[in-house]
Amino acid sequence: RTIDRSMKRVSPQKIRFVIAGAFNTVSSIVLFTCLYYLLADFLHYIFIALLAYLLSITNSFLVFRYFVFMSNGPFLQEYFKSFLVYGVALTMNMILLILLVEFLNIHPVIAQILTAAITAIFSYIGNSRFTFKKNDDQ
Repeated sequence: RTIDRSMKRVSPQKIRFVIAGAFNTVSSIVLFTCLYYLLADFLHYIFIALLAYLLSITNSFLVFRYFVFMSNGPFLQEYFKSFLVYGVALTMNMILLILLVEFLNIHPVIAQILTAAITAIFSYIGNSRFTFKKNDDQ
């Protein structure tokens, strides 16, 4: 009964975010891992992480827009705003990745997995309060 009552307090949007966040996180980690093992002999892990992140942004935006926030706002405006949110998240990701790999000697793939939780939380907050924020006049 306690679980039933606490589940009623969790908004459907937050449940959708957890599902979407898991999907986006897994797909971005899989993409990074594949690119890492394909390109590690040619590119530094930071460039691989940057490439994977840039490729993942559009996927994440579309999942958030249509599944989590169910937005019908101006597409290009929201897409641009999401790039701003993900730009900050990317900066956080790069700093954490460098700290984990260079100073704590953690393998780049493991370090990327560890940074995913922090950037996922940030992206939800940024997207919910900035990218897909409902204005009073909408």
